[in-house]
Amino acid sequence: MGMFDRFIKTEERTLENPNAPVSADDFLHIMGWGDFSSAAGVMVNVDNALGVPAVWSAVNFISGTLASLPLEVHRRTETGHEMVRDGVGAWLDRAVNPTLSSFAWRKYIFEQVLTGGRSVTLIVRNGAGAVTDLVPLDTSHLHVYETNENGFAGRGYRARTEVYSASEVIDLTFMLKHNQIDIRGPIMHHKDIIGMAIGATRYASKAFQSGGIPPAVLQGPFQSGAAAQRASEDVAQATARLAKEGRPVMALPSGHELKAVGFSPEDMQLIELQKFCVEQIARIYSLPPVFLQDLSTGTFSNVEQQDIHYVKHTLRRWIEQTEQEMNLKMFGRESDLMVRFNVDSLLRGDLLTRMNAHATAVQNGIKTPNEVRNAEELEPLPSGDEL
Repeated sequence: MGMFDRFIKTEERTLENPNAPVSADDFLHIMGWGDFSSAAGVMVNVDNALGVPAVWSAVNFISGTLASLPLEVHRRTETGHEMVRDGVGAWLDRAVNPTLSSFAWRKYIFEQVLTGGRSVTLIVRNGAGAVTDLVPLDTSHLHVYETNENGFAGRGYRARTEVYSASEVIDLTFMLKHNQIDIRGPIMHHKDIIGMAIGATRYASKAFQSGGIPPAVLQGPFQSGAAAQRASEDVAQATARLAKEGRPVMALPSGHELKAVGFSPEDMQLIELQKFCVEQIARIYSLPPVFLQDLSTGTFSNVEQQDIHYVKHTLRRWIEQTEQEMNLKMFGRESDLMVRFNVDSLLRGDLLTRMNAHATAVQNGIKTPNEVRNAEELEPLPSGDEL
């Protein structure tokens, strides 16, 4: 277990210790620029962005779905391919190392990609070169730099004191910049719309905290600044008491007037603004809004189409990227082995559709009855191997 312990040691980065690996977030933190301010005047980072329900829902929904798909290893044959049940094929779908399940690993790496924009996993091999374990690395202490390997531009990875080549890690990114090294993370690249969502939530919370009473200015025949200050404090206390007691009426002395300052939630169209933010966040993650629990435009028919859209245009992109990265880094360009996500398992909760698909496959000679029974985790039949 000591081999895994060395990947979770902590090391503090300071200006006096420039040799420690540093990521962009670490550097900004050291220089006092730990967060980025959005146009809405709200400081945006991964943690408070996840406080926006739409962002939280999008990240959890996509990462959880991808983590739940069976992850299989297949070998190409002359007639197609067959599932590999030994070696890496025996543990990849269950546990990627002695302390981390396959589900937890995949959910973690996709959460990192969908928030910060990158996840990196170390590939551990034995003396014969076979893959034995996968260990996710902390990208906040990771430095990615350009290298030149055999005349091709590549990437090097420095995690604290360890240095790895591109062939030793699985590197998943949301979007790369022009140099193919640095990344564009979805949260920081869209900090303005996320900052707007954070600001709208905070404004709504403060409005409820004050009993729905908007900020106001008190006008009256004040004799001095101190008198005006005392009067404003009295009004503030009276307003808070009325809000707490649920009483809507407050009396003011003769000659005084209380006027609202700024916009009310209705004038600001706060509900419409929050709906707009949900739609924009759905666009960032290529998600139909229905999967962010926005059913305002959902119908029985278009919700089903959005479900198909999710698999074809959102999940497929992440599945293809992950499969190709794992195949290249774990097995090489010319290997007969390949990693495959089993997307058919998405129908696991839809019995009718799954049974109709099985029946069609058997009746048209696409699958044998035993192949269907195996997919349903049933015992094979003596005569079930014939098309």
